[in-house]
Amino acid sequence: MIRGLIGALLGAEIDRRDGQGGLKGAAIGLVASRVITRLGPIGLALGGAYVAKKAYDRHKAKGRIV
Repeated sequence: MIRGLIGALLGAEIDRRDGQGGLKGAAIGLVASRVITRLGPIGLALGGAYVAKKAYDRHKAKGRIV
């Protein structure tokens, strides 16, 4: 379950660069989740850290950091 969540968030973050969204982000998330699980706990930690950093940077840019 965690793999699916991290894969979905990772695909959304990667696909957010071009601003179109859709099937491309879902495919990237699917592939990324498979790669992350093959790396084991380290892969899950790296994927989660990537998503967390992108979310932190986005909130920092909007001036919402408390």
